[in-house]
Amino acid sequence: MTPPILFVVLDGVGDRPTKEYANRTPLEAASTPTLDKLVVKGSMGMVYTVQRGIAPESDAGVFSLLSYDPSRLDLSRGVVEALGSGIDFRGGDLALRCNFATVEENKIVDRRAGRNVSTQEATQLVDAVKQDERLRRLIDFELKATIGHRCALVLRGGKKELSSEISNLDPAYERKGNLTIARTDLKLPAAIPSCVPLDDTRQARETANLVNEFASETGDVLEKHEVNIARRRRGDPPANFLLMRDAGTATPNVETLRQKFGFKGVAVADMPVELGIAKVIGIDTRIYPPDRSLDGYGKRANEATRLLGGGYDFVYVHLKGPDEPGHDGDFQGKKKAIEDIDRGFFARLGDLTNTILCVTADHSTPCIAKGHTDDPVPILIAGPGVVPDGSKRFTEGYGRAGSIGTLEHGYEILNLLKKESSGTL
Repeated sequence: MTPPILFVVLDGVGDRPTKEYANRTPLEAASTPTLDKLVVKGSMGMVYTVQRGIAPESDAGVFSLLSYDPSRLDLSRGVVEALGSGIDFRGGDLALRCNFATVEENKIVDRRAGRNVSTQEATQLVDAVKQDERLRRLIDFELKATIGHRCALVLRGGKKELSSEISNLDPAYERKGNLTIARTDLKLPAAIPSCVPLDDTRQARETANLVNEFASETGDVLEKHEVNIARRRRGDPPANFLLMRDAGTATPNVETLRQKFGFKGVAVADMPVELGIAKVIGIDTRIYPPDRSLDGYGKRANEATRLLGGGYDFVYVHLKGPDEPGHDGDFQGKKKAIEDIDRGFFARLGDLTNTILCVTADHSTPCIAKGHTDDPVPILIAGPGVVPDGSKRFTEGYGRAGSIGTLEHGYEILNLLKKESSGTL
């Protein structure tokens, strides 16, 4: 019988050595006894999730890990987020990923409004935008608060043809061809960039102007909202601007995972981007709230174990924990997130004796960079038929020394796992 595959992605877990912490990374500093036990039974390596020189967004990284070359996709984070958040998206609509941000004197001072926007606050702010008469006259649209500072926006052009060939209003991400690249040189405060057309068409020019007008009016609505008055009063940064990025007008058209590999797959995730990707590649979903507690991780572990024994031969689990402290430059917070995953998730998995296990990350988020970088990330493969290579821990150092070597593209991984699962590696 072909063993099932458990594919675990630790969001943004890759990092760089930090002098303040004895030249260790958070993975090296963290206590991970359960993951260590799994590592000694397997082989380690490193992987560039998209390719060398590319600091990927999460959607490109995850698509690549799941065998889809992002450079060959009509890929839009906006579309994926819309699909994952349950917004009705139709070809020709324009979808964008949005952040509530803090703007002071026409400069961005915090891209995530303190990263403490509550669900209640986000819902009230979105409702105010949706009820604004000037915006409703400007264009038909759907805006949905998802998790924390994140939103998904769909503009419905109707008879007006909208174009995805427009630049981002979020200066942290730059569009290059089919990909959006995370910038590592952004310093805040930063001027709010204008949305500009990326080709010389009337549709792109009109769409860029529309997005600029929509952003300006939305900022006016948010600035004077009672939620932000209260946030300022208590010392929190106001969520007074919507940063928009990664416009798209079409759903990526790809072979499903079952068509490519014969896998009956399921994703265990909480973020709209992973849920949207699951829809695009035709796998089932099990949706959890964004709970980073030991109990939250334990529930995901129990569900993954159940799914592995319940007819699924590919179970994808995305654990967000390490990424956010990486963005915040919080070494100790990232170390704790890794330890919580070890105690809450890996320690509560059932028997993996007859399971192919792969553990990796969708990108690096080094604390020193406070953003995504192009650094490769560690990868572990363990399970039936895998010859242990002497690795002791799931760290960047053991990854570099491991027998898997360095994979140049994340989309190579599933071919390896398929061969391992079928005993042909």
